[in-house]
Amino acid sequence: MDTRDQTFRDKAAYTLAEAARYLKLPPATLRSWVVGRPYATRKGDARHFRPLIQPSVKAPPTLSFYNLIEAHVLRSLRTEHGVAVRELRKAIAYAEKTLKVDRLLLRKDLSTHGGRVFLDEYGKLIKLTASGQLAMRVLLEEHLQRVEWDKWQFPVRLYPFVSGQTLAPKPIAIDPQIAFGRPVVIRAGVSTAVIAERIDAEESPQDVAADYDLTLQEVEQAVLYERAA
Repeated sequence: MDTRDQTFRDKAAYTLAEAARYLKLPPATLRSWVVGRPYATRKGDARHFRPLIQPSVKAPPTLSFYNLIEAHVLRSLRTEHGVAVRELRKAIAYAEKTLKVDRLLLRKDLSTHGGRVFLDEYGKLIKLTASGQLAMRVLLEEHLQRVEWDKWQFPVRLYPFVSGQTLAPKPIAIDPQIAFGRPVVIRAGVSTAVIAERIDAEESPQDVAADYDLTLQEVEQAVLYERAA
């Protein structure tokens, strides 16, 4: 394994605000996963949930590309079910101990046996119905199909969801080796932010497409991605 590639992808690159915007997550949700959050016990005592994601840099919290992938996977659980932080942490720890795998949320194992071990345990802990567990598996699989892996089964590229998308197409990508890890239209390597800024400046989609050798659909997808809430 080329450890330089792994180190590069684990370096701080994204603020919490940037990561939340790229993943289309509420900033408060991502913050709770990365920083933890306070909660009150039945007795009224103040406690603090430990984070689910260990950021590359803690102060201020700054995420790596690998952290982005971990949050993307957690997003699949939030799509259908409110993430039960304590139970989720227990399920991850159980699966990692059973499988002898570190950072399960990063691994392609989640699409095979590792994912079944993790989801079975999580489903039990939050008392999901059979249909709820099936829905959770489908959503996790959809999210995993947006990740590209290297031969060592580590993530190297993320195809974030564009508004209304499920499995296809995948015009937008986040790759730490392209445009400093910012979202681009992957076929041409053009920043989605730049495309949206030019459209906001009242340039026509046709002119923008011609300048970057893009299709009109790619320009529209870039704008949809940038302007999605």
